[in-house]
Amino acid sequence: MVASLDGPVPVSFGFHPYLGLPGLPRAQWRLTLPPMQKLVLDRHGIPTGEEEPFGGLDACLGERDLDDGFALLEEETSFSVAGAGRRISVELLAGYRYAQVFTPKDQDYVALEPMTAPASALTSGGGLRLAQPGREFRAAFRIRVGAAGQPYAGSGKLTG
Repeated sequence: MVASLDGPVPVSFGFHPYLGLPGLPRAQWRLTLPPMQKLVLDRHGIPTGEEEPFGGLDACLGERDLDDGFALLEEETSFSVAGAGRRISVELLAGYRYAQVFTPKDQDYVALEPMTAPASALTSGGGLRLAQPGREFRAAFRIRVGAAGQPYAGSGKLTG
């Protein structure tokens, strides 16, 4: 995206990849998340501006029921779900400083969502970046599918 010359443009967008592993009960899926800062939410689910440490996760999904926003410690990071010899990773490559992790316990999917700003950033201004007039803003992530425990053989990349 390139901002017009009229003034700065707020940058607040994300993607919502929903991922699943057919043939394996959801409770047996292994979810891997990096260390991050968990966004503290108010009673309406809107970030308050406060954050608390989240040490990461590498465990079976079990009955976890997450719908949490996170501030990333590193812009280049990876999230994955694995099981039955397969692994699907969402790799944040550039421009994404936030993520949402959604694992509804009554559904056979997880959503590992790259975001350029936290929820409600256009209203609160918290975590919001501005593309300066005439300047480009780039963000990229990649979804990889492969065998668990094996290096990936090729990839596709989405940029925004």
